[in-house]
Amino acid sequence: MHRLNRDDIEQAARRIYQVMPATAQYAWPLLAERLGCTVWVKHENHTPTGAFKVRGGITFMHWLKHVHPDVKGVVTATRGNHGQSLALAASALGLKALIVVPEGNSLEKNNAMRGFGGEVVEYGIDFDEAREEAARLADVHDLYLVPPFHIELVKGVATYALELFKAAPDLDTLYVPIGCGSGICGVIAAREALGLNTKVVGVVAREAAAAKLSFDAGVICETASANTFADGLAVRKPVADAFAIYGAEAARIVSVSESEIAEAMRVYYTDTHNLAEGAGAAALAALIQERETMQGKRVGVILSGGNVDRSVYAKVLGSDSASDRR
Repeated sequence: MHRLNRDDIEQAARRIYQVMPATAQYAWPLLAERLGCTVWVKHENHTPTGAFKVRGGITFMHWLKHVHPDVKGVVTATRGNHGQSLALAASALGLKALIVVPEGNSLEKNNAMRGFGGEVVEYGIDFDEAREEAARLADVHDLYLVPPFHIELVKGVATYALELFKAAPDLDTLYVPIGCGSGICGVIAAREALGLNTKVVGVVAREAAAAKLSFDAGVICETASANTFADGLAVRKPVADAFAIYGAEAARIVSVSESEIAEAMRVYYTDTHNLAEGAGAAALAALIQERETMQGKRVGVILSGGNVDRSVYAKVLGSDSASDRR
């Protein structure tokens, strides 16, 4: 993949800022008190779609309309946030957006995709089966198949890392959740473009650990299932182009349990009064797990999204928690 430079990312930022403002990053004092280190949170839960993916949707659709001016529309597979971003960006250009989700997908995310103008189709038991159906529908309906990973998606999401690094250029470590990989690859691209030394740590769910298994083995590994409630992390097999980047450039990959993710969601609410979906809380869960080695350091975590169903969030907040015991 073409190595992005600072000008590439700043051009993408200017296009994105025509649709949305930069998101905030804060060093929250109660997180610092809890964890014994400075904790900068990048608030991608505050975008127009409630997640970082909207940035890539904007840049990708601009590229697509420029390169393929006669395109009728797009089709893609998603668990929700990627689909919302493409539905928003496609609708703004008057294009059709057909979104394939697994059966039993989040009802609230499905409704949000429809709200942004997308047509939602349920197919398959998980994201990987939905991807196969999206490829079939692209041929049937003559739509452009949007992959889960593409340089234009990375270029867009790299803008959140550019914002964070400009505000906090001296971070020792930055924790980033990994689904299909655009987020962590965007962070790596921005770090390299700015010439920083921040260690980038990927985070996966223990029940969907293909990226970590692949990182540890040095080759792509696939898992039989990806049964995590953090649906943005529910991928059985890494995307090869993304793995080629984070497999070489990440410092390490940490896996977190379902209970650790849920605890991080509660900590976000208690210490910052921010709502985080499972994938959005995973980076903080990894920092909590590694808190002893992060003492006294300046650390960043990506709160990648806040799109969690009300029933799921109510159950998480209502569960027994150690979040008030520091």
